[in-house]
Amino acid sequence: MFTEQTLSENKTFIRNHFEEFVNRKNSAIAYQNFATDFVDHDEPDGESVGPEPAKKMMERIYIKYPDLHVTVEDTIAEGDKVLVRNVWRGTDSSTGKKIEFKGFVLWRLSDGKIVERWATITPPTEID
Repeated sequence: MFTEQTLSENKTFIRNHFEEFVNRKNSAIAYQNFATDFVDHDEPDGESVGPEPAKKMMERIYIKYPDLHVTVEDTIAEGDKVLVRNVWRGTDSSTGKKIEFKGFVLWRLSDGKIVERWATITPPTEID
């Protein structure tokens, strides 16, 4: 019998997802964390379905920003959704300049997997 995770468990799951997928550069975690019918409503190349497009997007980002690190500033959970406010920092491999961008990501979970994502991010800005 399936039981929904608690709000606290959902928040921890999403924090751990960011840590593994972004900070540890483990793109294969996409196959574990995303449902097979996962829908990314805000993928840079347009709406996508399944874990593979997210995995490939992150692999491109790992090359562009090899030291990319995301810091989760806030999480809010309600029902089957978790909203995260985060800050991303890294070095652009093509210019050597340090950048920062910020974002909000809304995740929807079901059966212990991420099933939907909506995201808004700011354009990267140079930092010292």
